[in-house]
Amino acid sequence: MHIREFDLERDYDAVLALWKACAPGVGVGNSDTRAEIARKLERDPDLFLIAEDEGRLIGAVIGGWDGRRGMIYHLAVAADARRAGVGTTLMREVEARLRARGCRKAYLLIVPGNEDVIRFYAGLGWQRKPVTILDKTFA
Repeated sequence: MHIREFDLERDYDAVLALWKACAPGVGVGNSDTRAEIARKLERDPDLFLIAEDEGRLIGAVIGGWDGRRGMIYHLAVAADARRAGVGTTLMREVEARLRARGCRKAYLLIVPGNEDVIRFYAGLGWQRKPVTILDKTFA
């Protein structure tokens, strides 16, 4: 397995297909269009990582950094590559990159009821927080 930074032209279609295959755990929305991902890459290109095995994309994660807090978006691993350390490797790398920027705390969101994923992140040291999430879409 090899970890590298995402390349929009080379990887977008395969990553989008991976995200869709991981639904409902990974929700694909308006911020996941090619144009919106291009905008994301202008800010944090080194925080969007993919995992490959013999040239095949098997995992992806997006990290975000706003100068104060980090955020993890869309960790996804191909079904046939799960439980082989792909997600753990991607998370360790994106966390290291966030720490290198000075990030002291990061957040991620999990679809309610996804206990396997909660256990995965807990095993990496993430803690459950009792919060209510609100969102607003700006059209």
